[in-house]
Amino acid sequence: MAVSDVPVDLDRDDARDAAVRELSDPAYVSDDPNPIERAFEWVLEKLGEFFAGAGGMSGITAITILVVVAVIVVIVIRLRIGRTGRSLRSGDKVFGSTVMTAAEHRAAAERAAAAGDLAEAVRERFRAVVRELEQRGVLDPRAGRTVDEVALEAGRALPVLADDLRGAAVQFDDVWYGGRPATPEGYQQLVTVDGRVRG
Repeated sequence: MAVSDVPVDLDRDDARDAAVRELSDPAYVSDDPNPIERAFEWVLEKLGEFFAGAGGMSGITAITILVVVAVIVVIVIRLRIGRTGRSLRSGDKVFGSTVMTAAEHRAAAERAAAAGDLAEAVRERFRAVVRELEQRGVLDPRAGRTVDEVALEAGRALPVLADDLRGAAVQFDDVWYGGRPATPEGYQQLVTVDGRVRG
């Protein structure tokens, strides 16, 4: 549609239909209703009631309302895929299917760091920390343990290292599930935590 084809004034039905089309886009919803989706449905219902009762509304007013609704939708989606989404994804497992010792994970981390792959270095060093905790009997070896569970359980067992372990877990989570770039300083912090766990 060319810019000249866009009507200057939208009547209330066109504005409502445009809002319904935009907010019902599959990108905004999933198969399983959650509180955010239920909130969208409520907003759509209220918008429908609003547009039905606003017969004398001008096109500019309708467009302004649609812009405000679009901004709210963008903010909600950003929150969902940002911190909220990251916290939901942080339930992912720490280890893959290959079983390695702490020393093997440590060596893999050093190789990755030397090759400049800091994200992989962060992942392998965190895995080394977790495997070290398991090998020392601080944590029971258990398949499927999550990043948050590592920090919580190991922090309870080693209160003096609780903050360090939580920081290591947050860094792992930020890099692997939050999309943040790994840094040399961040990797060195994990090396320090690993050394404290070994000591």
